[in-house]
Amino acid sequence: MTALGGWRSETYAALDQRIGLVVGAQEKAFTALGLHTVGDLMHHVPRRYVVGTELSDLSDLQVGTHVALLARVAEVHPHPGPPGKKSRGRLEVQLTDGRHRLSATFFGANHLLDWWQRSLTPGARGIFSAKVGEFRGQPQLGHPDYVIVDEQGFFVAGSDRNRSMASVFRGGPIGIYPASAKLPTWDIAEAAGLALHALGDLPDPWPSWVRERAELPPLSEALQAVHRPSTLAEVDAGLARLAFDEALEVQLTMAYRRADRTLLAAAPRRAADGGLLSTFDARLPFELTDGQQQVSREIEADLAGDVAMQRLLQGEVGSGKTVVALRAMLAVVDAGGQAALLAPTEVLAVQHYHSITTMLGDIAAGGMLGGTRVTLLTGSMTGAQKKRSQLAIASGEAGIVIGTHALLSEAVQFADLGLVVVDEQHRFGVEQRNALTAKADLHPHVLVMTATPIPRSVALTIYGDLEVSTLREVPAGRADVITTVVDVTAHPRWVDRAWERAREEVANGRQVFVVCPRISPEGDAVDPVNGWSLEEVVDRLHRTPLNDVRIGVLHGQLPTEEKDRVMAQFSAGDLDVLVATTVIEVGVDVPNASMMVICDAARFGISQLHQLRGRIGRGRFPGLCLLLAATREESGAENSMARLEGLAATRDGFALADLDLEQRREGNVLGTTQAGAHTGMRLLNVTRDADLIGFARDIAEQAVRDDPEAATPGFHDAIRRMELVSLDE
Repeated sequence: MTALGGWRSETYAALDQRIGLVVGAQEKAFTALGLHTVGDLMHHVPRRYVVGTELSDLSDLQVGTHVALLARVAEVHPHPGPPGKKSRGRLEVQLTDGRHRLSATFFGANHLLDWWQRSLTPGARGIFSAKVGEFRGQPQLGHPDYVIVDEQGFFVAGSDRNRSMASVFRGGPIGIYPASAKLPTWDIAEAAGLALHALGDLPDPWPSWVRERAELPPLSEALQAVHRPSTLAEVDAGLARLAFDEALEVQLTMAYRRADRTLLAAAPRRAADGGLLSTFDARLPFELTDGQQQVSREIEADLAGDVAMQRLLQGEVGSGKTVVALRAMLAVVDAGGQAALLAPTEVLAVQHYHSITTMLGDIAAGGMLGGTRVTLLTGSMTGAQKKRSQLAIASGEAGIVIGTHALLSEAVQFADLGLVVVDEQHRFGVEQRNALTAKADLHPHVLVMTATPIPRSVALTIYGDLEVSTLREVPAGRADVITTVVDVTAHPRWVDRAWERAREEVANGRQVFVVCPRISPEGDAVDPVNGWSLEEVVDRLHRTPLNDVRIGVLHGQLPTEEKDRVMAQFSAGDLDVLVATTVIEVGVDVPNASMMVICDAARFGISQLHQLRGRIGRGRFPGLCLLLAATREESGAENSMARLEGLAATRDGFALADLDLEQRREGNVLGTTQAGAHTGMRLLNVTRDADLIGFARDIAEQAVRDDPEAATPGFHDAIRRMELVSLDE
């Protein structure tokens, strides 16, 4: 086979073929599952395996998933309709694995009930496939496809169109694939078999030294072991090889990026003695923590070099990342350059503008900055406002520039951009960050900030191309915050007490945040008693002890001028209660705010709740965070309450990040829809496979040393595939 389409290895070229070449007319059903290429199919591995003679475990079925299982018929209860040609009834069947029961219900005309009953006799062994539903709190299969098979797995009874089900359940261990109603597991298994035959004996993409060091089977053997195993022991070895490949692809990409960035020439930016940075430090009303001082030294050393800094600054909520970033910006301005801070939202950009100008005081008034100033640029500004800001940026008059995506537009030109600070990096793509850094003649230094603590394994995977600095200490003087979970189902009157408690805070001169998961009610149903949308909560507060306090409303759909006005009023103390969505998640600093009520808290992730909680206790007043959550009769409800209790038990953001990572997909820990697909990962789990990721990083670094140009075809193709995945996202 000849490498095609820019690939240098036969293996990557073969795996990149369109899946339609294997599955033909079923291509749309496969692409609906996210399977577009032969490689996607080969990495779409079974979620579990059963032996052909082994009954499925009926105790761990998840409502909403599509399953194919092997079970025996325990009981059959027909409920025919009244006599007549159009009469319809139902057949209730109890399935068993020998220990547990599962209900399956069939609906149809009376003659069909008779036909089903003749094949579904007690003791019969069959394969049943359907989406798991729920009836009276118990899982149920609704009208499943089925075949009855003998002890060797051969077809005995059932619809002819389901005969392929039986053939899949013969032979060695049977893979049960993630499937859909239109694409059952046996169709996926059949397609995987066809793909294996078409691929043949693929050459391994990794050089021999990698395979020997990893002690894993060749790729072709691994694919065979995963999709057509003879024993369960083969499966483990095959899956280990595929997970290693994913880890190595990510780490090769990161390692070569790190190597490339050592070639990015940048202008050294050393702070002048007695300059702006020295003046700022002398005026600070507090002492920097040991962590802030250490990280500042790391950043200053990077800025003084002639290679562009590429550093991630992560830290605990309230650990003082903004002060560290501002010190870096002042150092660059001292050296005659400009610094830009890129924020993901206008609310956060405006908050940064106000907090930075407040911290600088008269240093930002113009004169002491030698003609430079702090400038804001956002998309909602008027044309005249934008033009004034753009002129100040282009002339160099603006030494510190704060903005949103508007900074990325072609109309924005810098006089001498020396530093780019990207806040909440996970909300920006690599291309957006590069668009801003491209606005300088020499490559500017880059400091990426993320407000959410990141487990080391995630940092290696998502931010593996950056050096990492971490702030764990919280500055002295921050008050403690107590977090309490309020089960509004078990204790509905406690909600009334929450509003009473909020009224007490207001009476003591404090302020309160009320956070809602959405702006409007779901659907058209308005629930004035139990609804948790912002609109419903605002209406309800007028019938609580908060009915006579000053209430403001803030959410992302308000005009920018209105958002700025409301936030300024709350910051100035002109509002007592702010009812908001998650627009206040980061960057909002109101030291007088001492209480937060988070409505329908189970809707939020742990890291997001931790960020929200970080908006209180920022001054000398102790904080109280109440998590209002309803006990639901749905799958995962118990886990949700346990998750909230885990949050309430600690304020350690790094411990919570690990907990969040265990319960959610790794990309979501960063707050957006960056699930594993963001890094092309299907099998790698950054919690379970932390050691594997570290091992792959070591191999990748050796690859860069031995092959700095990535001339090895497999290395080149691994990097290319990761870049293509990133572009797709």
